[in-house]
Amino acid sequence: MSREVLIVEAAALDAFAAEAFRRAGVDEADAAYCARCLVEADLRGVESHGILRLPIYVRRLRGGAVNARPRPKTVSGAGALEVMDGDAGIGYVVGRAAMLRAVELAGEHGIAAVGVTNSSHFGPAGIYARLAVEHDMIGVAMSNVDAKVVAPGGRLPITGNNPLAVAVPSFGEFPFALDMSLSAASGGKLLLAAKKGETIPLDWATDAEGRPTGDPRVAFEGFYQPLGGIKGLGLSFVLDILCGLVTGGPFGRQLESMYSSAAPTRTGHMMIAIDVLRIVPRELMKGRMAAFFADIKASPMRDPSADMRVPGERAYSKEMQRRADGIPLAPGVLDELAELGRELGLTATLAPKAGPAHTSG
Repeated sequence: MSREVLIVEAAALDAFAAEAFRRAGVDEADAAYCARCLVEADLRGVESHGILRLPIYVRRLRGGAVNARPRPKTVSGAGALEVMDGDAGIGYVVGRAAMLRAVELAGEHGIAAVGVTNSSHFGPAGIYARLAVEHDMIGVAMSNVDAKVVAPGGRLPITGNNPLAVAVPSFGEFPFALDMSLSAASGGKLLLAAKKGETIPLDWATDAEGRPTGDPRVAFEGFYQPLGGIKGLGLSFVLDILCGLVTGGPFGRQLESMYSSAAPTRTGHMMIAIDVLRIVPRELMKGRMAAFFADIKASPMRDPSADMRVPGERAYSKEMQRRADGIPLAPGVLDELAELGRELGLTATLAPKAGPAHTSG
């Protein structure tokens, strides 16, 4: 039987998430920021890292696996390269602190990198890459996560589906924004497919024995296939080195899972900021990025009705649409949020936005 997909306004979702974070011990300003990050992901069509993640974040905050009020601090490095201890804090707060520090150092040196250890899941890496763009800089953000990715033909996981994002200011309607994890599909996509009652492609993931599966629930308990085979696997190794090995944090199979462990994940990040306007004047950069975008958009498609898009364009268009029309919540996600609201005694509600009904089969 199909069920209605609830369409809610971004403001309602934001208020609900912010109150949930506050009830979990996060201070008011950080709770508002974390909520905004979740809602932004849903607005941009990245539902795998949106409000879907709120219940697990709250459980880990309330259980003490994540520090609700961290004080990130620099523990090593000099010049344009530092390492920050995240104080086991929520990844959104720690990641923001690290990228803002990278931006500050890049303002002094032209380019800077800030590594992070002892953090937690930080959502879409694109949040932090675009944060650098807000300061007219190129941003690169990456993280390591618990090992869930198997090598092609492998039976046991060897690395994480480590996320990578690069954002470049265009000084136009939207920046260039590449944001991806290094598995064929993220764990959040598997969770979302499970809550929607969908099957998944067989090349996305395996069961716990390394056998391909189309069941997202089995896949979530199993392992992920690397993006692009051994190329994605190799790039995942690189991110693990930059985020875990050189920062002094855990790497590979040393990392904890936020879903299967009650312990801190001790996640590592690396934030890089490049003050591009030191080498390319603003108006020249704007013109060259416009030409770059135009060249991509002019690329002919085999299907004449298809549209060639620049990285970041789809998410920008989706955000504009959802700010006007509302954000759809799958029934499974809605059920979990309703349960969370009852558990925390939230006053914020997720009333439907006025408009036509949607269904989910």
